[in-house]
Amino acid sequence: MAILEPLPRPLPGLKECLAGVDRHNLVNALVAWLFAISGPVVIILAVGRQGGLAPGDLSSWVFAAFGFGGLLTMSYSYLFRQPIAIMWTIPGAVLVGGALPHLTFAEVIGAYLVCGVLLAFLGVTGLVRKIMAAIPMPIVMAMVAGVFLPFGLNIIKAFDEATVMAIVMVAAFAIPTALPRLGRVLPPVLCALAAGTAAIIFSGQMTGVEIPSLAIAEPILYTPVFTLRALGELVVPLAVTVIAAQNAQGFVILRQAGFEPPENSLTVTCGLGSLVFGIFGSVPTCVTGPANAILNTSGAKERRYMAGVLFGLFAIAFGLFSPFTTGLGLVLPAVFINMLGGLAMLGVLQGAFTTAFGGPHALGALVSFLVTLSGVAILNVGAPFWGLVFGYAVTMLLRRRGLAS
Repeated sequence: MAILEPLPRPLPGLKECLAGVDRHNLVNALVAWLFAISGPVVIILAVGRQGGLAPGDLSSWVFAAFGFGGLLTMSYSYLFRQPIAIMWTIPGAVLVGGALPHLTFAEVIGAYLVCGVLLAFLGVTGLVRKIMAAIPMPIVMAMVAGVFLPFGLNIIKAFDEATVMAIVMVAAFAIPTALPRLGRVLPPVLCALAAGTAAIIFSGQMTGVEIPSLAIAEPILYTPVFTLRALGELVVPLAVTVIAAQNAQGFVILRQAGFEPPENSLTVTCGLGSLVFGIFGSVPTCVTGPANAILNTSGAKERRYMAGVLFGLFAIAFGLFSPFTTGLGLVLPAVFINMLGGLAMLGVLQGAFTTAFGGPHALGALVSFLVTLSGVAILNVGAPFWGLVFGYAVTMLLRRRGLAS
């Protein structure tokens, strides 16, 4: 039996691809892109400042993460006919932020590369699929719910931070949602995007905003340094964030949307991609959860792969012009981006709660949800991983005692 999943045949032709560039896929790709270049980029900037990285280091990081990530996203979405967003691990970036004050950037990059080799090994041997198959779906979906709930809460917070914009966006989202016939013509997220943009413009928030100058990225090719202290501190936690905290979300979201993600192939790609990402200064590659959720918000399932292709194209453009696009992406109010992402993920959040608490393993799922939601890291490993660990442990304990199916 082949470890790596075969490509579906035949591959889409040009005419079929162009037919997939519809309003649903275009809007979902744009919203996912806006979400990816806002909060995640802020995390890169915060980590860079904390670790003393130069602006050139940050630009190279963004170039690799979005440029190469966009290429992988376009390739996998097209080849496997499903919207597969492949970017970089946000929890991994947070881990690096804590390590840079006492490790050199070259040592951190050495850990990136070793992590990439480990991920490729887990994928090519098929071990990652066995690991994921052993964890009950309600436990994983509870973890996903814990990760996504803060994004949903951004909708509520927006009413305090930007009341008028929030009211306008929710109303614009609710009307086509309540009227399915209208929603098929005007996607709810598109309506919210248009209404929010109009509210920002008419409120005068963009007045006096300085647009950054246009500049193309100048990526840096780094020479890694391999030390035991860096490898011991970062390799396993980084691999865990990719597999359990990121890829697990992405895989589950794709399954919820009716797709069968090529887990082994993607894990190998995340490993090999991490080698390329790392040599240019970026944290390891992963399959993203939030972007995949947004790409599956609406539209015909058989055409959604084009949302992934478009998202990848936008990401490449962002990476190529990282000095310019990083500043431009941060010009839009954070509350607007956060609320738009929250609205786009409501359906996925609802599905996550239904799967997590609508059947067996409810107590284990609750533990997984609460631990993940806490955001507490243990041993430098993020809360989503520990949510899986403790949720699974409770489920196995109850199963031993005959209290859980």
